[in-house]
Amino acid sequence: YAEFKKNTDILENHYGDMQDIEFTIQEGKLFMLQTRNGKRGGEAAVKIAVDLVHENLATKEEALSKVLPEHLDQLLHPRFSDVESESYVKSVIAKGLPASPGAAVGRLAFTNEKVVENEKHSIPSILCRDETSPDDIEGMYASEGILTARGGMTSHAAVVARGWGRPCICGCTSINVDEEAGELTITLTDGTQRTLKEGDFISLNGNTGEVLEGEQMVSPPAITGNLKTFME
Repeated sequence: YAEFKKNTDILENHYGDMQDIEFTIQEGKLFMLQTRNGKRGGEAAVKIAVDLVHENLATKEEALSKVLPEHLDQLLHPRFSDVESESYVKSVIAKGLPASPGAAVGRLAFTNEKVVENEKHSIPSILCRDETSPDDIEGMYASEGILTARGGMTSHAAVVARGWGRPCICGCTSINVDEEAGELTITLTDGTQRTLKEGDFISLNGNTGEVLEGEQMVSPPAITGNLKTFME
């Protein structure tokens, strides 16, 4: 372990960034196979930048350059409280493309009219469509979040949602939307299917593309801890 720690320190010092390292141990001998700058989400990117400066591995200017605008965008939207908890993981029923960041919780709605009606009664809605079009603008604006079975990161739903700051998941190919029946059928990873009806609660994690059953606890954005240090 001491040899491994020494090697990782050498690599982090050389590249001045958090490393994703592959290694193997054969017949009691350590072999370092390859390394690359590690991928990271918004919270991790800010923590790594702060740590690099504290450990004198990077200047403030160099650390700032490693945090992308989309990383900060993730942190300045509402987020789910504990995405590593057992209850959260068990609630994930589908995954699509994280088209617009943030966390959204609401009742399933399959039409603009239903979303607008819910808004009048202060009922939060998740607009779920096969794909959206300009005709869906009213419902998209009144919704807490948007879920589509088709479309990519530059689809109508994705572009509009990012412009309005609405969490959005697109291209969720494991779902089937039946607007007439008011049902959403999800094919789970084990091949079984689960059906949700209009009015059922679902949650969207626009940072990861995860669709969750039920109401998840949402935390408002806050400039504290590492983010506060980074912003200062």
